[in-house]
Amino acid sequence: MGKLHYYKPEWVVPTDRVLKVDICIYGSSSSGVIAAIEAVERGKTVALLQPGPFIGGLTTGGLGWTDHGKAHVIGGKSREFYRRCGTCYGKSEEWYFEPKVAQRVYDQWLKQHDISPILYQYLQSVDLRNGQIMAARMLGGLTVEAKVYLDCTYEGDLMAKAKVRYHVGREGNNLYGETLNGIQVRELHQFVPARVDPYIRPGDPSSGLLPQIEAQDLSKNIGQTDHRVQAYNFRICMTDDPQLKIEWEKPENFNPREYILASRWFNGDKDFYNEQLRTYDGKVSEVPCKFDIFPNRTPGGYFKTDTNNHGPVSSDYIGMSWGWPEGSYEYREKLFQAHVTYQKGLYWFLSNAPEIPDRYRLAYSRWGLCKDEFVETGGWSPQLYVREARRMVSDYVITEHDCMHKRQCDDPVGMGSYSLDSHNCTRFVNAEGKVMNEGDVQVKPSGPYRISYRSIVPRRSECTNLLVPVCCSTSHIAYGSVRMEPVFMILGQSAAVAACMSIDAACAVQDVSYRKLGKELLRAGQVLTLDSTS
Repeated sequence: MGKLHYYKPEWVVPTDRVLKVDICIYGSSSSGVIAAIEAVERGKTVALLQPGPFIGGLTTGGLGWTDHGKAHVIGGKSREFYRRCGTCYGKSEEWYFEPKVAQRVYDQWLKQHDISPILYQYLQSVDLRNGQIMAARMLGGLTVEAKVYLDCTYEGDLMAKAKVRYHVGREGNNLYGETLNGIQVRELHQFVPARVDPYIRPGDPSSGLLPQIEAQDLSKNIGQTDHRVQAYNFRICMTDDPQLKIEWEKPENFNPREYILASRWFNGDKDFYNEQLRTYDGKVSEVPCKFDIFPNRTPGGYFKTDTNNHGPVSSDYIGMSWGWPEGSYEYREKLFQAHVTYQKGLYWFLSNAPEIPDRYRLAYSRWGLCKDEFVETGGWSPQLYVREARRMVSDYVITEHDCMHKRQCDDPVGMGSYSLDSHNCTRFVNAEGKVMNEGDVQVKPSGPYRISYRSIVPRRSECTNLLVPVCCSTSHIAYGSVRMEPVFMILGQSAAVAACMSIDAACAVQDVSYRKLGKELLRAGQVLTLDSTS
């Protein structure tokens, strides 16, 4: 598993190369890949840079069970991606696909356009003059001079280096007049009805709290601003096919205290668990977890999954994401490895530990990693699910008011429709001395909503040749809906079209004519309003 890292110093190769292009795209996430293809189709030269060895972000990194919301508002190259996935399965389109299929689609699509991503490029500095990025310099020395730059990373690193204003954490409800932002203690993914003890020795506060549990009762601070970030994890492709299955291994740095909560939870209220069990096709054993089964079976007739977090204690490493957005590459690597160790340890523990009741232990042990997925990293996804990091603050901040149709912009470049979805941010001890999760919100929007062009460009006074389609300008709770891979593809394409128009008109990205941009996006197949759906 030599490449199961976020960053390694030896990946940085010294060079004095200067690359001059029309558009520099930093981050080959799904948004960056689509943006590069769109820009090349429009006759522009492109540098597609990736901090690390893999492209495609979460779309190729295990998130094959697409969170698409309302499919009819997904158009353009975003929809084309799912049609290309469908072709691989002999269908018109496919929203639920194996990671290797997504990788194949992107690799072939990029090759068709003669685009070669430049890997292992970690941003070091930005030459910013009079509100314009003149050059971006990578660790190792590669310098890219471009007319327009796109930040397509999940972290917003280029945006931050360009000194564009951004926010990390959660705004208080009072800032934008919202109701779902800030600290939230709600009913889903909680340790109920089986209350779980948070102390190392049950009932003994003097023994100390288990890892990542706060002593403060946060239920008294609902709606308040804070620094906490929703939890990260890896989306794992599992199989129960004996010919493909890789058995779970106990990680070297296994810390048994990390899994005491899991043991207490799985030994709790049995009647409650019985209501949570899921069975697939009469074959998959009872597992209280989010095992989304791909519709296409393995050659042996077995299943593959996109396995995600579910319940009060699962694959989300709650409380360990807060330092990622602003962390150095070295610090992020430490957090990356901590997440790998925790999640691998969780699957091994649930499958092997005698503390876990037999029915659940046996159910988990039938699953393992896939030999034919993520071959270079031993079946484990190389992409940490960075659900949220920095978020730009521009002239238009998308909030729950947009999602709930209490306002709408007049310059849409795409639409969102998924639930306002925030994972838990922390755990705390409540007044009863029991552990509670905090931060989970899952609320449906009033319907598909518009995403403003102003939310993907900085303020004019800050930078005039940068677009930010991933870490765009939204509140925390609105980002819970915007942050879906199909939307990132949509915004990446729209950003690329705007970048090309900015170059052709020799104007700032803020001065691109929206009347012309809107028409061009519709010609490109984008869905901008419900009136433009086909």
